[in-house]
Amino acid sequence: MRRSVAMATYNGGAYIREQLDSVRAQLAPDDEIIVSDDGSTDDTRAIVETLAAEDPRIRLTDGPKQGLIRNFEHALSLCTGEIVFLCDQDDVWLPGKAEACTAALTQPGVWLVLHDAHITDGEGVRLHDSFFAWRGVRGGVVRNYLKNSFIGCCMAFRRELLDTALPFPEGIPMHDQWLGMLAMKRGKVVFLREPLLDYRRHGGNASADRHGTVSSMIRNRYRLWRALQTRKEVHHGKI
Repeated sequence: MRRSVAMATYNGGAYIREQLDSVRAQLAPDDEIIVSDDGSTDDTRAIVETLAAEDPRIRLTDGPKQGLIRNFEHALSLCTGEIVFLCDQDDVWLPGKAEACTAALTQPGVWLVLHDAHITDGEGVRLHDSFFAWRGVRGGVVRNYLKNSFIGCCMAFRRELLDTALPFPEGIPMHDQWLGMLAMKRGKVVFLREPLLDYRRHGGNASADRHGTVSSMIRNRYRLWRALQTRKEVHHGKI
């Protein structure tokens, strides 16, 4: 099955070469990496352009400059593979990630896979052995509505999910929670307990800490609930 990797970038020059190298090592010749850059002012674009010149699987595109969620939406809209991976600019894929996720998504009825990860600091020193244990990751629609377990860098899903998910509704808390909740409505979500990523927390992560005030959390949950209730099922681009 052909695979697409959707990466959203913004001033990620410190880590992006290592990340792209770890991704490229696991992809087949006909797979693709869509890099949507949201106006980086460091050397991010130059690094991606250099790698793209030697690897035609990498496609660099200009993001909409409307923030992280819209940048990922733009990258996802350009993906053409049967299996889609979300990819942050500053992590490292561990060996076997692409193969394990692909195998899980070929099982009947599976729409999305979420795998465990090691948590590291900016220098790659391990802080926690298991993101699942640290975050208290569990399945269930109600549980993940109240406390999100879905983290994009650990997710892959069938491309058909985008028929329902795109365009992203206004006001959703995060794109990965939206995709995960929709996948649970469509079919099975598989949780892989094997750490397949070094999740780097370096203080400048675009999506590491998402907590706000109590009022904002209530408002975000209401917006998510409303979006889930109103989004119609879409198949092959037709409602």
